[in-house]
Amino acid sequence: MSLTPLALYVHWPFCVTKCPYCDFNSHVRATVDDAAWRDGLLADLAHEAARLPGRRLTSIFFGGGTPSLMPPATVAAIIEAATLHWTPTDDIEITLEANPSSVEAARFAGFAAAGVNRLSLGLQALDDADLKALGRPHDLAQGLAALDIAQRQFASVSFDLIYDRPGMTREGWHAELRRALGFGTDHLSLYQLTIEAGTRFAALHAKGQLRLPDSDTSADLFEMTRALTAAAGIPAYEVSNHARPGSESRHNIIYWRYEDYAGIGPGAHGRRLGVATERLKKPESWLAAVTAQGHGMASETLLTPAERATEALVMGLRLGEGIDAARFASRTGLALADVVDTARVAALAAQGLLVNDATGIRLTLQGQPFVDAILREIAL
Repeated sequence: MSLTPLALYVHWPFCVTKCPYCDFNSHVRATVDDAAWRDGLLADLAHEAARLPGRRLTSIFFGGGTPSLMPPATVAAIIEAATLHWTPTDDIEITLEANPSSVEAARFAGFAAAGVNRLSLGLQALDDADLKALGRPHDLAQGLAALDIAQRQFASVSFDLIYDRPGMTREGWHAELRRALGFGTDHLSLYQLTIEAGTRFAALHAKGQLRLPDSDTSADLFEMTRALTAAAGIPAYEVSNHARPGSESRHNIIYWRYEDYAGIGPGAHGRRLGVATERLKKPESWLAAVTAQGHGMASETLLTPAERATEALVMGLRLGEGIDAARFASRTGLALADVVDTARVAALAAQGLLVNDATGIRLTLQGQPFVDAILREIAL
């Protein structure tokens, strides 16, 4: 009998600095008790495993924060425990996010020895002035050195870039992306800069001290990104993610297809058996809870079919493959046709913005830049 697939997300909340655009659950601390954190994460993992027995583990993702600040021995212990709690696939994908400072890059060999086979590197820009403006703790030389080390240590490497940055021109992004594509990685995450509430960039933007490119330039940058990556053989398979065929992030596809995943560590979210889980966000509160009760849970909420359907719609429409109607029904308990405005879907299909057929719904190339607006239009 085949086992139901499962993904594991592990959150490491600590960073060297807090970037001004970042709204993730990340914290700067002078010191971290590595042994206590290892024990806490292993306990939180055991708690989830007891509630999800008999699963086939397809991926592990160490996110943050800055997981490359973790001791490699802690990463190894978590991988070992996870693959004992669940049955790993022969080709399990184990990803770790890293920032390219020289200290963290020196740990890459240790992460590879621990079992990490995919590295996601936060380069964010290929320009020293822009890296400084983004609050990054590395310069371009460090970033490229870390990329070189990563490509020698790991079977698969991805890196992130942020575009649509203040002052960015079409010519500037064209040159930067062409350079990035020349590095030869099999996956790129290319994000348009967004202003997130509660960040330092949000405060600067509200005061008129941070000006982003105008909407026409932003649209051109998005279209340019799609064209250049496709021409290089790394087409978009999700709104912001591009990969050579076969090199897509299997872990993230679990999210977008609305499959089950366990989430451990401060602020981590999970979806298991129709239940939404969320851990305590503050690192000290999470660690105290794990020590006291064996897990860092803040809430467990049984989602209604309508809530599951809304989440599946929001996540699935971001994928190039779109939403498979049969999978949608099996994961949410509702038919796709019951949760969208069929009249609006038909109108948008007539405009060439999406495709709606017996297999499901997916955005066209023309519709993909407007995914958020289309979601607002069609969701009941």
